[in-house]
Amino acid sequence: MSANKQPNIVFITTDQQRFDTLPPYAPTFLRTPHMNHLMRDGITFDRAYTSSPICVAARASMLTGKSPWNHHILGNQETSKTIGREGTLPTLLHDCGYQTAAIGKMHFGPERTRHGFDEMILPADYYIEMEKSGYPLKPMQHGLGQNELYAGMATVPESMTLTNWTANQCVSYIRDRRDPNVPFFLWCSFSKPHPPLDPPEPYYSMYRNCPIPEPVISDWSENDVPVAMRRHRESWSDDLVPPEVIREARSAYYGLITQIDYNIGRVFGALQDLGLFHDTLFIFTSDHGEFLGDHHTGCKQFFHEPSARIPFILRLPKSWKGRRFGERVEHLATHADILPTVLAAAGGKAPSDCDGENLIDYLDGKIKNPRKYLEGTIGNILGDNPNVSYLGITDGEFKYMWYPEGGSEQLFDLKNDPKEMKNISKSKKHAATKKRLRDEIISRQKERGGLFLKNGDLEILPLKNDTEKERRSNPWPGYHTEFFHVDVRH
Repeated sequence: MSANKQPNIVFITTDQQRFDTLPPYAPTFLRTPHMNHLMRDGITFDRAYTSSPICVAARASMLTGKSPWNHHILGNQETSKTIGREGTLPTLLHDCGYQTAAIGKMHFGPERTRHGFDEMILPADYYIEMEKSGYPLKPMQHGLGQNELYAGMATVPESMTLTNWTANQCVSYIRDRRDPNVPFFLWCSFSKPHPPLDPPEPYYSMYRNCPIPEPVISDWSENDVPVAMRRHRESWSDDLVPPEVIREARSAYYGLITQIDYNIGRVFGALQDLGLFHDTLFIFTSDHGEFLGDHHTGCKQFFHEPSARIPFILRLPKSWKGRRFGERVEHLATHADILPTVLAAAGGKAPSDCDGENLIDYLDGKIKNPRKYLEGTIGNILGDNPNVSYLGITDGEFKYMWYPEGGSEQLFDLKNDPKEMKNISKSKKHAATKKRLRDEIISRQKERGGLFLKNGDLEILPLKNDTEKERRSNPWPGYHTEFFHVDVRH
């Protein structure tokens, strides 16, 4: 595939959107016409995963083209602790002659850190604008936290929500604020469907009477939960949320996705008005998923399918010779692939320390040894006490996770058990598969200086002495007002 000129590039991200909110996995009633448009006119990477199912670590990979192990952010640590301006996606695009804009949730730290973007407009600007507007209704006044698995309703009309405002800021950039003589890169970053689960009407009521899928409850999630995961769900008490409340939460979650989708149509319209839509390159993805009650769990963090598997679509410009479209590929894709793919389209070259793959080259068959595995983890390796909750890896057919605390493990056959209902780590039939994946993790950790290994094997840590009562008294529901100084107001 080849280009006649540098394309404009629109990178659309959502926050906390599960892979199964798009066809063929989504409920048939879920309305996502504009995301579906990209799928029909693009390439869907069906086995896309985040390497760290949490906001900052995932976005750092988008920004740098590196895995969390190499940009050194495995959790929600401040990006500026390890990332500056040099070598970032916007800086490298600037070297290619692009103007760059980031609009919406970035979760860079400190909040106004640009990492090389020419222009950046954040949710903080929305809340400042709303506070100064004099409008009697204010957003996010329902009292729900940023991590709660409870449905509510927006406290402003749809046209005044953060989702609508983000789309309109993108429309304004496309129409009014960019230099028409040079190509542009626009990161359009929606803060939803991350909680609070508070869609406005008509989206709040849109799916309330639909056959909402029930949460997936596996055998292991009842009686054989890894202690790190048990601590997470008991700390947040997600396992105590009643089924009828989970159903309302899922309905609201779907409503937020449709609201985003319809607002993406506004961005498409701005491009179409100016004759730019067909020859714009689009990438659509999310930073991570959301358990939504699956396995008695909420939020994200762990490497299971609802949390770590993400939508990932590449729509190439229609003018490109030999472009592919309307296809699904099984190749393992991840956020680190965005930087080399975008730079290739822009006529640039990824840095030598980039971990990602140029997906355009992959589609053209130019990558001799495409990746065989993707890793997943969450933790903190910046301080004097490095730690991880788990070490995970997948080859797209099987998935293995090691939990250092207590030394427990999980193995799933994704082809025959896509909902991860049965932990087969003790199965003799799959012993060789488990050893292969486990050995791959050990080999990679040896290359990292033996981190989280002991005597050449995966480290086992003693169980902490916290009780269930103590865990439930230390939740993190994300209580914030609209005045908080970190980019976590959704």
